[in-house]
Amino acid sequence: MTIALEMLDARYSAPQPDLSQSWLREAIAGVLTQLDTMLPRFTTTFPAASASAGRYPAVEKVDWTEGFWTGMLWLAWEVTGDDKYRTVAEGLLDSFEERLNKQIKVDTHDLGFLYLLSCVNAWKLTGNIRARDLALRAAELLYRRFNATAGVIQAWGNLNDPARQGRMIIDCNLNVPLLFWAADETGNSAYREAAVRHLSQAARYLVREDASTFHTFYMDIHNGQPLRGDTHQGFSDSSCWARGQAWGIYGFALGFHHTGDATQPELARRLAHYFLNRLPEDYVCYWDLVFTARDNACRDTSAAAIAVCGLAELLKILPLTDPLRPAYANAIALIMRNLSTHYFAPPQDGLLREGVYNFGRNMGINEPNLWGDYFYFEALVRLSRVWTPYFC
Repeated sequence: MTIALEMLDARYSAPQPDLSQSWLREAIAGVLTQLDTMLPRFTTTFPAASASAGRYPAVEKVDWTEGFWTGMLWLAWEVTGDDKYRTVAEGLLDSFEERLNKQIKVDTHDLGFLYLLSCVNAWKLTGNIRARDLALRAAELLYRRFNATAGVIQAWGNLNDPARQGRMIIDCNLNVPLLFWAADETGNSAYREAAVRHLSQAARYLVREDASTFHTFYMDIHNGQPLRGDTHQGFSDSSCWARGQAWGIYGFALGFHHTGDATQPELARRLAHYFLNRLPEDYVCYWDLVFTARDNACRDTSAAAIAVCGLAELLKILPLTDPLRPAYANAIALIMRNLSTHYFAPPQDGLLREGVYNFGRNMGINEPNLWGDYFYFEALVRLSRVWTPYFC
């Protein structure tokens, strides 16, 4: 199947001022001030996945999102060198260990989000052996979710549940880096082979011919045949959920880092064009890309932040002579300036207003959410310095 490459909207060709170092320093300072207001409340517990009435409730090990809080703490420590962030992040390792010991909601592919942003980065940044061991345990659990016949990592639920078997989702592109890391750490090539095969199946079946994406796709685990694509959080099975498209941009760009497969960033480019061509006037996407201004739909600032990180990763890969580099840099500047000017959350909790967790289930609508906050902070750090992403 040939994936379309749409011509990029001409508005991205208009030269934009770069995001200057002074602008980035000011934006990061605002993030740190906001984190400091939240820090005393979340030293032994975590912010919930999304805020309620602009304030994050405190939760324990109940969701796929707790790693984003520790991820922000490690970003803050890298930016400032202030050990108050490191101390809290390392203290929360107890929670991540208990989660593994008691098998608390570990029947999910989101082990990557949980343990890359809490343990792998702790090991890489500080040499914390305990964090490394916890991350390897999590990687083994993630590997067990791989079905060799279907070539995919099952997204959620019991591996013996027929209703969930063979279901992959686009989000997993950001979870497979846990397996790549574990393969490098242990020399176990099975981890890498599972990750490579899953990315290949995601590219083949989650991406449609027009470069939009399914949120989820089912494979037959008995004969490896494709079954059907549908959505879990998008507007419809045939629409394009904005956050899923952003996961695809970032995840396929990261795929090149881990595999050297040049088709991965080219796929990320195609997804990026589809995404950017459907942004409204302020360049912050609606929660599904099917919507236009006349629909009065909610935005999803988290999808916008993830897409920026994906575009920034793509720029790391593309040659300096690539004719579209300036347009991608313009897109990044346009999205980030609008997020900072119009969607920065204070005096609420969180960093970005107007995120959407799950519209169809009435979850976290027009509220800050933890992953949107994390990826907005990551984008600022990426753009301000030479930095190694926690997903690499």
